[in-house]
Amino acid sequence: MSVARQVVVEADGGSRGNPGPAGYGAVVIDPATGEPLAEAAEYIGVATNNVAEYRGLIAGLTAAKALFPDAGDALRVHVRMDSKLVVEQMSGRWKIKHPDMKPLAARAAAILPPSSVTYEWIPRAQNKHADRLANEAMDAGRDGRTWEASASTAALDTPSARTASAPPPVQGPPGDQAAGAARARAALAAARGAAAPEGLFPMPGAQEPEPPVEAAPVTGAAAPAAEPSAAPAAEPSEAPVAPAPEPSTARVAPAPEPSATPVASAPEPTATPQTGWGSSPDLGAPATLVLLRHGETALTPQKRFSGSGGTDPELSATGRDQAERAAAHFAALSTVQEIVSSPLRRCRETAAAVAARLGLDVHVDEGLRETDFGAWEGLTFGEVRERHGDDLTAWLASPDAAPTGGGESFAEVAGRVAAARDRIVARYAGRTVLLVTHVTPIKTLVRLALGAPPEALFRMELSAASISAVAYYGDGNASVRLLNDTSHLR
Repeated sequence: MSVARQVVVEADGGSRGNPGPAGYGAVVIDPATGEPLAEAAEYIGVATNNVAEYRGLIAGLTAAKALFPDAGDALRVHVRMDSKLVVEQMSGRWKIKHPDMKPLAARAAAILPPSSVTYEWIPRAQNKHADRLANEAMDAGRDGRTWEASASTAALDTPSARTASAPPPVQGPPGDQAAGAARARAALAAARGAAAPEGLFPMPGAQEPEPPVEAAPVTGAAAPAAEPSAAPAAEPSEAPVAPAPEPSTARVAPAPEPSATPVASAPEPTATPQTGWGSSPDLGAPATLVLLRHGETALTPQKRFSGSGGTDPELSATGRDQAERAAAHFAALSTVQEIVSSPLRRCRETAAAVAARLGLDVHVDEGLRETDFGAWEGLTFGEVRERHGDDLTAWLASPDAAPTGGGESFAEVAGRVAAARDRIVARYAGRTVLLVTHVTPIKTLVRLALGAPPEALFRMELSAASISAVAYYGDGNASVRLLNDTSHLR
């Protein structure tokens, strides 16, 4: 008769370059004591983060099965990983679209009966043991060595509270835990020989050929459930903007960073929920909007007004490189679950680069397009001041004033951006959504989340392909998490 047993598997994988030199790590843990029962790690050559993470899962499940060969269907494994992609795909909540991930997921699913395995996403800080094992394996590969379990120090990073979220253990017959752990280690030591399951403690020269990298592009734009659509006009560099005039002066000077669309003060009809702690705050999983400004176009470095009322420029060579760097960054994080883009071409091209790495579809929301700058489209700030000085002064003074020639006021832009925000937050509650959009919409979302006045937009810088983030909770609170991060471009 099989003995009921339960273990926790923590697994991770990494790639130094994505794709680049890669390795995985996995540890099997006794949920009652938190004691590591077995460790597995391997350098797998050049691969992506996602491939390495799946290989770590396969090794962890294989090790768990090898530990308790007599448990049969009574073995219960609770997998904890910081890869949202692997956890959601193996849990059946996300489709596996990338052809290179399908065979890896099938291998993992075949190790134990699906009913025997549960999955939980954990923050990276709670997955230190497996992370360190993966890094030890990559270090060994770099030095031409094979990872050795006996030389590992990964257990030093084991969190003391690692069993807090694990399900209560299924009790087997009484026995000494230390003896059980010794038997488990002996089973893995035996498995390390010629009969070892593929991927578990492989001997030198016995590495499995690596499947094609996850980074391979996919056709079309990508993001969880998406579909690019043709877009209106452009805004390559974002309209040049001047700083808000001081109360005591009437002088208007061009803003140092036209890519940031200025906004004048005015009542905010569509203000976003305030940030802060209420009497009973909702601390559940928020809808997190990761805000990616599109890459450069030819107009960006020229600091010309470029909104949705002029041409619809494509990304420049620099912009395409920025989009690829952003894509690599998000592929490494594996946290984005959906992608929503402005309909304008530069955003759809940027979104497509990310989507190809993540195997997602791209949804298009018209509310995320840039301001229509009317007759100012394609002009520099100086040219607008020369030709439409009075209109420019009025526009800088009030969010209700529109650019010459039927453009949009910032109050109008704030209204449609807030409406788009509400649609997206409601549709993707509790999920992480990448919004690929422009300067004005991003600054507006940040301003509304902070409850700041319209003139706050003059005080924000937003670079091409920069990343910002705002989280929206179920109780209406919003939290700005990041603004104008460009570290992924360096």
